[in-house]
Amino acid sequence: MTRPKDLDPSSNPRALLGCELRHARERAGLSQDALGAPLFVSGSFIGQLEAGTRRMHLEYAHHFDEVLGTGGFFTRNCKAVAKSKYPDHFAEAAEAEAVATAIKQYATLLIPGLLQTGAYAKEIFRAYHPTATDDAINTQVEVRLERARLLDDPTTPLLWAIVDEAALRRAVGGGAVMAEALRHVAVLARKHRVIVQVLPFDAGAHAAMEGHLKLMEFEDAPPLSFVEGPNMGQLLDDPATVTRHALMFNLLQAAALSPKESLALVESVAQDYEYGEHP
Repeated sequence: MTRPKDLDPSSNPRALLGCELRHARERAGLSQDALGAPLFVSGSFIGQLEAGTRRMHLEYAHHFDEVLGTGGFFTRNCKAVAKSKYPDHFAEAAEAEAVATAIKQYATLLIPGLLQTGAYAKEIFRAYHPTATDDAINTQVEVRLERARLLDDPTTPLLWAIVDEAALRRAVGGGAVMAEALRHVAVLARKHRVIVQVLPFDAGAHAAMEGHLKLMEFEDAPPLSFVEGPNMGQLLDDPATVTRHALMFNLLQAAALSPKESLALVESVAQDYEYGEHP
């Protein structure tokens, strides 16, 4: 079972709930399995709540207050923590991403969000929301760039991105926007801050043709995977499913160009955009 370290509540909105849940559970003499059983969730899931990698939902908070005699503490604070600047389908994944030690991602048609520039992200959000106000679009861009600041740390998290060649070739926003976006990816790779591989068209059929995949690893909690589609996403912790998704990512790594070859391709395509040639 998960035994989380003490978390700093000021650095993670869910850290306070996680720490208090662990202390209240241990004070009541309950195991993680025993606390989770009435909710039909595993002890590992309770451990993820305590580690701050999963969001506490209101139904769970009610149960914890009743069983642990915490006088409504979890219910009150759960409502505050539930507020998010991210879309509902992505909020929990974004919060988990912020405390992950490693993120492994396959992106099909887009440069991954953590690697996007502001101009590239703005074009994406405008395509998603053609009637939104400029202020609304700018807010979404700011949130995305703020999320990417987790790469400001020189070592953590490890980010390993496999990008389909289609993401390089699709001229989002035109040549100037794409050249800047790809140069940004190349700079991060050359600084050894991220590992980037390109899955080329000539790789043919591959293990993740059905779409986007993200895996997240944590210091004190089991790994998670996240799959998404248009305006929908699902954060998964079932061990068999996460293991299957990890195998998919390993197969993609084997089929992709090496990091060195990938960097050369990214920079070559960026140069084509800079000179006005459609790659």
